Amino acid sequence: MKIVADQNIPFVAECLASVGQVTVLPGRRITRDALADAEALLVRSITPVNAALLDGTPVRFVATATIGTDHVDTAYLASRGIGFASAPGSNADSVAEWLIAALLAMGKKHRLTLAGRRIGIIGVGNVGRRVEARCRALGMEPILNDPPLERQTGDAKYRPLAEALACDFVTLHVPLTREGPDATYHLADARFFDAIKPGAFFINSARGAVHDTAALKHARATGRIAGYVLDVWENEPRVDPDLLRKAELSTPHVAGYAFDGKVRGMIMIYRALCEHFGIEPRHEESDFLPPPDVPEIRIDAPPADEQAAIHDIVQQVYAVNRDDFNMREILLLEEDRRGPWFDDLRKNYPFRREFHNTRIVVPAACDTLAAKLAGIGFTVVRDTP
Repeated sequence: MKIVADQNIPFVAECLASVGQVTVLPGRRITRDALADAEALLVRSITPVNAALLDGTPVRFVATATIGTDHVDTAYLASRGIGFASAPGSNADSVAEWLIAALLAMGKKHRLTLAGRRIGIIGVGNVGRRVEARCRALGMEPILNDPPLERQTGDAKYRPLAEALACDFVTLHVPLTREGPDATYHLADARFFDAIKPGAFFINSARGAVHDTAALKHARATGRIAGYVLDVWENEPRVDPDLLRKAELSTPHVAGYAFDGKVRGMIMIYRALCEHFGIEPRHEESDFLPPPDVPEIRIDAPPADEQAAIHDIVQQVYAVNRDDFNMREILLLEEDRRGPWFDDLRKNYPFRREFHNTRIVVPAACDTLAAKLAGIGFTVVRDTP
């Protein structure tokens, strides 16, 4: 069996070698010609998978090592009898930790105490649920908005959009859809920003086209919002330089790029491929996860400022400001080099591990700090004299 895979899926060649011959390519260079004798295609989010790519090829199975599937024409795959799998939830912890790192960085930058602030979470799936739990751990008050879940469950915890927009922070965690009653394309449009709480901060780590770039820029220019944090951009990899320049924090679509999540997604689609072709899987996540760079952090005494202490701990494991610094290098480049730079930031993304890999040793007198650190994902143990 011949398999073509995006080179940004870690260990895909090593893992799938037990199944067949693996060819890895940059996601934007996976073409119909490259699939001329391939039976399986494994992608991430930047390869459009549709009739234009697959017609006339022998591909019988497609998988994306991502939670989003807007880049895949699933109706076309079904009509051709082509198997399909994705990796829902694989990088949900990674995205939630990116969000927490961003909130803490914003808190330090603007001298904001996060505890007691309200955050509107739009989209409460795998990622949104984790964001809710972590924000509660920091003492924030999440307001949840998810119309499909509200209809499905009837649960009163899902609130109208207007209530989510009345919060101090508004964060998007929805799939990109263009049709139906819950279409999310340009969900954050002019009316959205007209209704948002004046002085709120807007955050998007879902998909770039979920916000309307012109409307977002106008909301910032007129002072309707205090600022915005973006991991995703319309028309990637071509990033609007003015939008980038004025962002509070900017990252190159890497919120879900913690190494654990990427390996988890790879294993999920590997197992789906094995099931589709009737092959016994041989590998699991632990086969590919090395020890963490930061295995332990010790806190010697109760800190005077718990939020500042948590910020500093998170920075040791994931310095979101470093991603922001690297992203802004785009502004120094000529226009024709900006897209390749964006792609290269993703291709050569630094090694980053999820919080649970780091053990935090805290003094016995730090009950609230220990609870907060555990609540955002760290492994917490008590120091014993």
